[in-house]
Amino acid sequence: MSRFDLREVSVRREGHLIIDRVTATIAPGRCTALVGPSGAGKSTLLRLFNRLDDPSEGTVLLDGAPLDSLDVLALRRRVGLVGQRPVLVTESVPEELRVGAPDLADDQALALLKRVGLGEEFYDRPTHGLSGGEGQRVCLARTLAVGPQVLLLDEPTSALDPEAAAAVEDTLCGLLGDGLTAILVSHRAAQVRRMADDALVLRKGRLVESGPVAEVAYVSEGD
Repeated sequence: MSRFDLREVSVRREGHLIIDRVTATIAPGRCTALVGPSGAGKSTLLRLFNRLDDPSEGTVLLDGAPLDSLDVLALRRRVGLVGQRPVLVTESVPEELRVGAPDLADDQALALLKRVGLGEEFYDRPTHGLSGGEGQRVCLARTLAVGPQVLLLDEPTSALDPEAAAAVEDTLCGLLGDGLTAILVSHRAAQVRRMADDALVLRKGRLVESGPVAEVAYVSEGD
């Protein structure tokens, strides 16, 4: 299980301060939600954890090692990202599962599909015929195929209809119950209460509240 530490982290873009001196810990084996109003810096902060962005000041550490001391490709195998919309880059489900794991055996691929709540019949399906929820779960299986220690979840159900969103959320809750470290960006307090153990509340790039979800007012009092 992996732990992140943020030490006085700031991000500036074109003269604008997006993240302002954030110091926090992402506990191993738990799901930590990044919450706050629109424009608070949640997605920017999330992108620091696999170096899609780098801090302008301060340090992000993974298990005590500064991220900029680690090989980027190796880091992104340890820290997988699931975005808002399913982005499928091949023509079939088995090809998709092998994007980052070309030597994945058939039985391993079938086990991954089962792990994300898809039956064996999906193994021979073309990707262009998948629904949004099915595509998102295939993307999740593709991420899991490389054996990540951390999942970054950037509004993973926001682009799905309610039924598909519920199915994907149930899948994610099952995975988080296996002890993966996860960092979730969500604008829905109810979803955060269902999925997350801890929460960091951002406002205008600053960390204003943190702690277990049940003790964080922004989450416990939200809709």
